[in-house]
Amino acid sequence: MGGPPGQSQPYPGETSKMDPRPRDEMRGYEGRGLLAGRRALITGGDSGIGRAVAVAFAKEGADVAITYLEEDADARHTAGLVEDEGRRCLTFGGDLAEEHHARKVVGEAAARLGGLDVLVLHHGTQRPVDDVREIDTEQLDRTFRVNVHSLFWTVQEALAHLPDDGSIVITGSINGLRGNKSLIDYSASKAAAMTFAQCMAQALMDRGIRVNVVSPGPVWTPLIPATFDEDRVEGFGEQAPMGRAADPDEIAPSYVFFASGRLSSYYTGQNLVPAGGEIHPG
Repeated sequence: MGGPPGQSQPYPGETSKMDPRPRDEMRGYEGRGLLAGRRALITGGDSGIGRAVAVAFAKEGADVAITYLEEDADARHTAGLVEDEGRRCLTFGGDLAEEHHARKVVGEAAARLGGLDVLVLHHGTQRPVDDVREIDTEQLDRTFRVNVHSLFWTVQEALAHLPDDGSIVITGSINGLRGNKSLIDYSASKAAAMTFAQCMAQALMDRGIRVNVVSPGPVWTPLIPATFDEDRVEGFGEQAPMGRAADPDEIAPSYVFFASGRLSSYYTGQNLVPAGGEIHPG
């Protein structure tokens, strides 16, 4: 029970500077070939939940490509963890708010992996405010370009590569389900992302491409000390019914579930909400 001590660091954050270090390497997780031979692109895969997902996918037999924004120390570490499992890991740095880059990454990942079976759209940005009037057009545009526009661009590009039994998993948020008074534009963008997933689940039904969402509650990742001040970080996650934030390792299996046709072949347009006991309709 309880949360971390107060701390902050420059955006987008680095795992090695966090106290305590999150569990994000899937130590002790044993794969059973659920993604054998599959190829996955995981955006925002360098740290936090994205890192745990990349390692879990590798342990299940997948080769992966990950994207990251600026700090490449986390990306290199994640790549090493994947390669330790005997799988390939490609890394792509750059800003997915830029349309050209977002589209290019998909094609390059598919070309270098020899195809693309799973697309995990996990990247995102947030900036807390005390008053809605603090959100200027620049912040609003940035939030939606990263959290919403880039989803359209990457999915549009991925459809030329995904097979008819492919899977798309989009990261939503508990805040997109019930709002957050200090993460106003972020919450609105996540609601849009989750509705986009429902739309695509319907639109891609005939092709057999499943589109689902994982909407975590509080999770201890570099984004937290990189976007909140020390006072807000102190005790982060204590508001959850379980009294603590999750570690990324606790969230990643939800992505394995949706990526694997063996586990979730009859699921599309659905939302898993690992939120420490906070109850919401999926």
